[in-house]
Amino acid sequence: MERLGLLGFLGVVLLGCWEPGDAIRCFDKQYEHKGKCCNRCQPGEKLVSECNGTEESFCTRCESGHYQQSWTKERHCAPHDICEDNAGLIVKTQGNATHNTVCQCQAGMHCSDTSCQTCVENQPCQRGFGFVAAKTVARMSSPCEPCAEGTFSNVSSKTEPCHPWTSCEEKGLVVKVKGTNTSDVICESGRRSSLSVLIPITAAVVTCLVGICIYCLVHTDSRRRVQKQREAGKPRESPETRQPTEVDVELEEEFIPVQETLLGGQPVAQEDGKESRISEQERL
Repeated sequence: MERLGLLGFLGVVLLGCWEPGDAIRCFDKQYEHKGKCCNRCQPGEKLVSECNGTEESFCTRCESGHYQQSWTKERHCAPHDICEDNAGLIVKTQGNATHNTVCQCQAGMHCSDTSCQTCVENQPCQRGFGFVAAKTVARMSSPCEPCAEGTFSNVSSKTEPCHPWTSCEEKGLVVKVKGTNTSDVICESGRRSSLSVLIPITAAVVTCLVGICIYCLVHTDSRRRVQKQREAGKPRESPETRQPTEVDVELEEEFIPVQETLLGGQPVAQEDGKESRISEQERL
């Protein structure tokens, strides 16, 4: 009997300590306050008073120079960061009620560490390397990067990036000298390029033709000389040793000299070499 009374007494005590709010589950944009789910303040606002049995939570806008970027029950907004000029910082993005101010290093400087509270001066990027601004924003220690294919840097600078090669095609030109990581492309006129190819070809053709002509002239002249030498080496036939031909006999008969003799006091023609046969009657 005494045990039952003791258990009953403990049960009454536990029931007296229990409150309905202990079992409340609130949504993400709410919070529990005195057994009730109160609404959080939206980004850009801060809490002024919490909800109660009759009123909802009361919020107000963050004051100037402060921000709140999430749903909150905080009674104070956070102040914007200040970009100290003495630390080498300048404002990249001005802060507002929902976002903080974003600082970055001045031109020619980069963050000294990952927190980027101060900046240090850049070392000049050598020729063939370009300055990459994104690396200073990303708090990289070295903002220099080798120039990729198709870009170049011909100066040593703390701020100059790699520049793209000139496009000869866009200008109606052709590439004369290809670019490198330290020099730009050199363009020239397409007509001039064609002539530079055509002229050597024409010169080569003309040279070949001249060579062929010289060879033909020399070869022909040598043949003529050989023929003359052969003709000069043959013995010439004298009239005494040359055998008469049929043409020579005909010509000789045609042009045999004629001797004149007197016949009865009149000249008579007689071939030379023939005996004069005159009848005795004629002699008398």
